[in-house]
Amino acid sequence: MKKLIVSVMFALSATLLTTTAIANTDTVALEHANVDISNKASLQRGVKYYANYCMGCHSLAYSRYNRIATDLDLTNEQVVKNLIFTRNADGEPENPGALMKNAMSPKHSAEWFGAPPPDLTLEARVRSPDWIYSYLKAFYLDPTRPMGVNNTVFPNVGMPHVLWELQGLQEKHCTKEGEGAHAVEHCEMKVVKQGSMTPMEYDQMARDITNFLAYVGEPAQNTRKGYGIAVLLFLSLFAVVAYFLKKEYWKDVH
Repeated sequence: MKKLIVSVMFALSATLLTTTAIANTDTVALEHANVDISNKASLQRGVKYYANYCMGCHSLAYSRYNRIATDLDLTNEQVVKNLIFTRNADGEPENPGALMKNAMSPKHSAEWFGAPPPDLTLEARVRSPDWIYSYLKAFYLDPTRPMGVNNTVFPNVGMPHVLWELQGLQEKHCTKEGEGAHAVEHCEMKVVKQGSMTPMEYDQMARDITNFLAYVGEPAQNTRKGYGIAVLLFLSLFAVVAYFLKKEYWKDVH
């Protein structure tokens, strides 16, 4: 009985989280990420960017380095050299079989950011790839915020814009049309400091990170879909065989 109650509570919590995430995007027009988790080149770039810019704060505690190495056609040596920056008790890089956790203390991170940065293993499943892609592109300068930036997709978020050197810095400019209850506000972003990437390059980088997080949320997606297609083809062929077998058995009845 206890297990049943716990399962029901977990299901309700997951539904609430998903509903909240969807509700938060009702007033924001999200851009389409167009992710493709079968694109291994994109996933390789995505894990590289994630390890270098995101993982210092955001762990992937339900994923392992060696699983990513296998799925993305990387060697353990490449993973240790380019993706693992934490050390074990002996001062050596973590074993590739380790979970993808960072060394940040939850206590310290809560003091620095106001709340511990969330684990992002299931972020793409909770919020959607379009939300992540739009979020990565939606930072703008806001001197009223502690980090000096805000985000149109996630207003008043406590996260700094860690990718600003790549994207550059943006300002949000809004104008209103109409008056009173019928007023409509239109906002657009204007770059005030160019980053090291062109807008097209930054869009691709944001898409690569999003693609990687979509893969991490369910690493078995490609395999599952492959099995699904194979099962449907089998059932289609079996239906034909079953139909003619049924005709053969029932011909004497009529």
